[in-house]
Amino acid sequence: MHLCQKHIQTLTEILNKGNFPIPYDFTQEDVKLDAPRLYSDSFILQYIKNMAILGIAATGVATGLTTRSDVNEFFTECIASATELNNRAKNLLLSQGLYVRPPYIPNPDHVDFVEKQNFLTGFFGDRRPLNAVEITHLFNNTQTNIIGRALLIGFTQVAQSKEVREILMRGVEMAKKHVNIFSSVLIDENIPAAMTWDYGATDTTVPPFSDKLMMFHTTALIAAGIGNYGTAVAASPRRDLGSYYYRLFMEVAQYAEDCANLMIKNGWLEQPPLAPNYKALANRGQ
Repeated sequence: MHLCQKHIQTLTEILNKGNFPIPYDFTQEDVKLDAPRLYSDSFILQYIKNMAILGIAATGVATGLTTRSDVNEFFTECIASATELNNRAKNLLLSQGLYVRPPYIPNPDHVDFVEKQNFLTGFFGDRRPLNAVEITHLFNNTQTNIIGRALLIGFTQVAQSKEVREILMRGVEMAKKHVNIFSSVLIDENIPAAMTWDYGATDTTVPPFSDKLMMFHTTALIAAGIGNYGTAVAASPRRDLGSYYYRLFMEVAQYAEDCANLMIKNGWLEQPPLAPNYKALANRGQ
């Protein structure tokens, strides 16, 4: 929370210096501090670690793309703070016996080079075992979907709008489906899949968050999930894995569009600054 408050202050200063309007934030109407707890401590810790990883990835891209020195300095600091948060969460998970360890494979005793085209085979023929990078992405996408599913289960319990509850439940079922697909690929090759986090939510139905805040957060996590799938496709040479990721990518993209439409309908989706519409400017007065 301290990092978020610090980042908001810095971002506000940068936007003010550039004469950009400050985005509308969330108010006390969006968070009820006196509401009963919605998630367990163990889930919250896993969630913080996952959000820190997303922060490292997002700010890493931003740092490489920025030019202004103050903006670049801000994102550089964000990488450092997100890395520190990830390390602290990871160490606490380890000390509490809650850290979900990724699969382990034996160390190779020599370096190999690809000699046959069947290295890419995935649907038919002599399919090779998964390589270390493919296992890493399958495990990571399994775990992030497990965390996302547990988060959305809590959201569905406290959402006030029927439409919001229904679309969040769609997300729960979609995440469950993706977990089953990724887990089955790992288990099929006798590699352990990630543990589940269905017990992360309590049984409260008192909303600590507004529907607007929950939908905003859901769409942000969807965007991160799409990025994870895109990275996994690029790092997974086996054709069957690429097919899985592409198909699930399209499913998530459709879900993202439906969530955006619901936010637009309720007036919750703030529009980023747009480039000038030169065509409209040229046709003014016609």
